[in-house]
Amino acid sequence: MMRTRIDNALVVNEGRAFAGSVLVDGEEIAAVAPGEGVGTGMAADRVIDARGSCLLPGVIDDHVHFREPGLVDKADIESESRAAAAGGVTTYFDMPNTVPQTTSLAALAGKRALASAKSHVNYAFFFGATNGNSDEIEQLDPHSVPGIKLFMGSSTGNMLVDSDAALNRIFTRTGLPVMAHCEDTQLISRNMERAKALYGPDPDVSLHPAIRSEEACYRCTRRAVELALRTGARLHVAHVSTARELELIPTGSSSRITAEAVVAHLLFSDADYATLGARIKVNPAVKTAADRDALRHALTDGRIAVVATDHAPHLLSQKRGGCVTAASGMPMIQFSLVSMLELVDLKVLSLPRLVELMCHNPARLFGVRGRGYIRRGYKADLVLVRRGEPWRVTPEIIESKCGWSPVEGHAYSWRVECTWCNGHMVCRNGVVDRSYKGQAVVFR
Repeated sequence: MMRTRIDNALVVNEGRAFAGSVLVDGEEIAAVAPGEGVGTGMAADRVIDARGSCLLPGVIDDHVHFREPGLVDKADIESESRAAAAGGVTTYFDMPNTVPQTTSLAALAGKRALASAKSHVNYAFFFGATNGNSDEIEQLDPHSVPGIKLFMGSSTGNMLVDSDAALNRIFTRTGLPVMAHCEDTQLISRNMERAKALYGPDPDVSLHPAIRSEEACYRCTRRAVELALRTGARLHVAHVSTARELELIPTGSSSRITAEAVVAHLLFSDADYATLGARIKVNPAVKTAADRDALRHALTDGRIAVVATDHAPHLLSQKRGGCVTAASGMPMIQFSLVSMLELVDLKVLSLPRLVELMCHNPARLFGVRGRGYIRRGYKADLVLVRRGEPWRVTPEIIESKCGWSPVEGHAYSWRVECTWCNGHMVCRNGVVDRSYKGQAVVFR
């Protein structure tokens, strides 16, 4: 197995940033040596001088929709894991609303088989809750799934779980983390009917945050938090989008209730519908600048524990129209890390806090074994980033199958130079090694 030594990087890990060297032996980190020039004493087959660059743990994105099986016109595991590698993401947790939905043990096994053959980075799959599959939930191997995905509102197919009896069963009987999508379906439906009456059958996309309103998010998140407090369940609230919801999230490392923010809600506000239109239509909706700024503040005060993407590609042809016809979701995984690094430049958060939110906390909160940190004996999932000359997002560099991005045209100063997955350099200077396959994540 090849030994690779990364010298003179600014290593950012576990609340510290220090000049040092990291030795990778095969799939694992063999040594972490603080100090400039200290690596010369560690024999290696390949040496990379990373002076001027930052070495981070590989990003763990706990919330993606890679669309396979069944929706592969938009995306598939191969294309989206390639985008992940190009963006410094070495592990992803995929959501269950595919075709078929990942709501049976057979469907879960099928997805794992696809990923083992196609994924360029490490993978795991949430199991979807329905009103009637609690028996299968209880049969899940806790070492192979990150948790249960629960649509408490606004779902497609049969994945909406809104009855008190079903919710109580899920919160009470599973020992796994429950990741909840929280929007009140009945309120959204009433808002939609009111908007149609006023503005026609397909209201303009700028009305999306009024239809999928702050109140719809707050009501459902409050219900989820109350259930978790009453049952003692481990709750992770997905894609918090409002300042009001943040009031419901306890702080402190001992809390069993945590919250996720996604990059889109940290970057955009309702003012951006004027220029980006349905490209930023997502559920829950991008809301006000005040909500965005509150989410940014919560990155550092303990209320937001994880930053993810909710990466959800659609073809541009499917993003046309208004609140009814335009699809909700956007591709973000390739540019999530560089977008967050821009927020570091803006003093929204520190570089060690970014690493905590995107690497350490997903590993800690979901019980990922041997990943998410730069530690001896851990898997060598690493990303090297550098700040330098600006570069612009163009369609030619987009790896996602859908071929577009809401940040198209934006100029970034940060760049992902190299991504290592299990010690293998899976991407260098934007070129992904398509022959490499990642590994299934092991939990707890």
